[in-house]
Amino acid sequence: MDRIPLVHSSLGEKELAAVAEVFSSGWPAGQGPRGKALETQLAERYGVGDAVALSNCGAALHLAMLALGVKPGDEVIVADYTFPAPAHAVRYVDAVPVFADVRADTGTVDPQAVADLIGPRTVGVIAVDTVGLPADYAELNSIADRHGLFVVEDAACAVGATYQGRQAGALAPVACLSFHGRKGATSGEGGALITADPALAADARLRSSFGIGSIFDQAQTVGLPIPVFTDIGYNYKLSDIAAAILQVQLERVEELLERRSAVAARYAELLADEELLTVPHVPQDRTHAWQSYVVTLDRAVDRGEVATALRAQGIGSGHGTWATHLQPVYRSKQRCPVSADLFRRNLAVPMHAELTMSQVERVVEVLRTALRTSASGRAA
Repeated sequence: MDRIPLVHSSLGEKELAAVAEVFSSGWPAGQGPRGKALETQLAERYGVGDAVALSNCGAALHLAMLALGVKPGDEVIVADYTFPAPAHAVRYVDAVPVFADVRADTGTVDPQAVADLIGPRTVGVIAVDTVGLPADYAELNSIADRHGLFVVEDAACAVGATYQGRQAGALAPVACLSFHGRKGATSGEGGALITADPALAADARLRSSFGIGSIFDQAQTVGLPIPVFTDIGYNYKLSDIAAAILQVQLERVEELLERRSAVAARYAELLADEELLTVPHVPQDRTHAWQSYVVTLDRAVDRGEVATALRAQGIGSGHGTWATHLQPVYRSKQRCPVSADLFRRNLAVPMHAELTMSQVERVVEVLRTALRTSASGRAA
């Protein structure tokens, strides 16, 4: 049986060659020459003042909260329907995540929900480009400006996406990227903080290396520089091995996105008349990075049964993402009914740049059968 995985990284000979170059250089650790080159590449790609290469997007979100001066007891409004990393980052600094519900059609944070949650302790907003689709940044930035709040764009899933002609990752004053294995550009793990504010970038870069800056830079100095620890820092550096891989991957983003977009278009075509699910909605003013292809199942369908049927045929599937406010660590009296509904009904099917059209057709065939079997079983 031809197995069709839910996700698959597009890594090849060019990436291997880049890694070999790092091995030859003698500096595989973080904040070396390849890391610096990657930061320059990212800053140029996103047209911003600076970029800080980091070990993952969670680290970027944490450092953003610190650099933005979020204090214990402050409230930060976070998009509810997402991997919980934004809420985690708020908790890391002993602040309070306040969960905002999302749009039913896109799954991105609802600007009106954000506006309704602003209170005297609110200091900022973390918006999320949900599974690769940018949020409504014109409205979000306007709301933030009126109330004197910061906006952080969690663009973890959205490398290659656009909003009103601008790249996801450059849609708010601070953005955080992920280069996890299922993303549009990957080094297995990795992340970056993108910002136009050089002071904020300098703060994040220093904290990412235990608070003492680049050991590589110090090694180039004649004499014996002794680092001085002036603040608590973290080991959030990205290795030069990963940076070298990402330099290649960033050059391939458009190629890989074109292939993902073709897969998404074929799914949409084949499922257009399917009454037991809804395909993803992409507003006309933005484009999708297609980190995931998530359909919303009809309430007449048992999602668990459908996923089981797919996996029995060697086809990967997943639940989509999380309604964060329902997770035990965050359970609160807040209600985000749209997010909760999407959490119950969304289903991710295989999406990556290595999928063939015949595989897409097979996924749809098995999916259709599973939908009908489940719906008829529940109706009986």
